[in-house]
Amino acid sequence: MKNRISLLLVLSALLCCSCGESPDDSSGGLPETLARGGYDQQEMDAAIARARSEVDTFITELSKGNGTDFSVKAPIKDGDNTEHFWLTDIVFRDGEFKGMIGNDPGMVGNVEIGQKWTIKKSEISDWMFMRDGKMHGNYTMRPLLDSMPAEAAAWFRSIFANP
Repeated sequence: MKNRISLLLVLSALLCCSCGESPDDSSGGLPETLARGGYDQQEMDAAIARARSEVDTFITELSKGNGTDFSVKAPIKDGDNTEHFWLTDIVFRDGEFKGMIGNDPGMVGNVEIGQKWTIKKSEISDWMFMRDGKMHGNYTMRPLLDSMPAEAAAWFRSIFANP
């Protein structure tokens, strides 16, 4: 199960690590795995707002240990680029999440996989955890579903706790 969740986080990060930013297709140097568009920016902004508005529920579940694979998504800026990374192995203390960068960067050069990172509760762009085979949160994945291959989108829809 742990390997499946790790794969899920990597897939999720690769598919949406540029959400919240809209790099144009002329950027050339972006890896093919970054979401360059194909999603509604207003839906993505609403997903981030929802995650932030429900973060206290997530913190409650984290503190109870009521699930597994707790992660928060951190937008990380490097110059004009912003990339969103899942932080894994997180703890919440004094209004901040501390964890490890969960994927290799594709746009920014100021972080690396496995690096420790701290983010304020108010700055996260998403959160997620697994319980009973269902994914809770990961709201920023939803705006990307229509731009994904049908099989991948169907799989994500099947594991969302609340579609």
